[in-house]
Amino acid sequence: METVLKGVARLYEVMKRLRAPGGCPWDREQTIETLKPCLLEETYELLEAMDGQDLALHVEELGDVLLQVVFQCAIREEEGLFTLDDVAEALAEKLVRRHPHVFGEVEVNSSGEVLRNWEAIKQTEKGKAPDRSAIDGVPATLPALLKAQRLQAKAARVGFDWKDATGATEKIEEELDELKEAVAAGDQRKMTGEMGDLLFSAVNYCRFIGVDAESALEGTSKKFARRFREVERRIREEGRTLKACTLAEMDAVWDAVKAEEQAEQRG
Repeated sequence: METVLKGVARLYEVMKRLRAPGGCPWDREQTIETLKPCLLEETYELLEAMDGQDLALHVEELGDVLLQVVFQCAIREEEGLFTLDDVAEALAEKLVRRHPHVFGEVEVNSSGEVLRNWEAIKQTEKGKAPDRSAIDGVPATLPALLKAQRLQAKAARVGFDWKDATGATEKIEEELDELKEAVAAGDQRKMTGEMGDLLFSAVNYCRFIGVDAESALEGTSKKFARRFREVERRIREEGRTLKACTLAEMDAVWDAVKAEEQAEQRG
């Protein structure tokens, strides 16, 4: 623990030196506003590192995200508003307050109870509006798929949810039928709405079966890209281009690539 604290302290001192007169011109020019895209980019790079097995890369990307936190704290300290220590202390207090089953006398029997207690405590915290919605706190800037997951999870914590996965699957079937009707009618506006409903229902089902929709779709996108590039490579080896091939010919190569991948996975 002492080593960790020493490293964090050194990091903060380095950042303040970079921001000080005579420090780095670029670092001194940055503001909370200019750091927004940096934080977003570094977060996505960390997520990519988390999918791999390169521990050194994981450490590096965690550091880059930590840098963004330290950077913002240094700016706010210069403005006399708060420090990195204030942020850490506030977080520690919140964690203690929202875990009464660990730091208090409350008893829980499942992670579901923990989440429900968490939401109930949030509603009573100082400064929270009495009419605060249970789904407040979901960032508007989240990608649509992830936003759907977060909204559904928050609503479920206060009991607005299906009893089991059956309700979720039936909703998918219902929304698919409504989408087909919209397509048959040629109503573009309604097609867009019904497709959104179908996707939202599919995300909800993912939650019931313990699948992270964002990760699942990302995995499938990567799989598609990998197989498509291999199809391109094989067709180029034959001295042809994709445009010169029929769909049936491309499908045959795709099926071969897919079969080989599945055989490797079984082996």
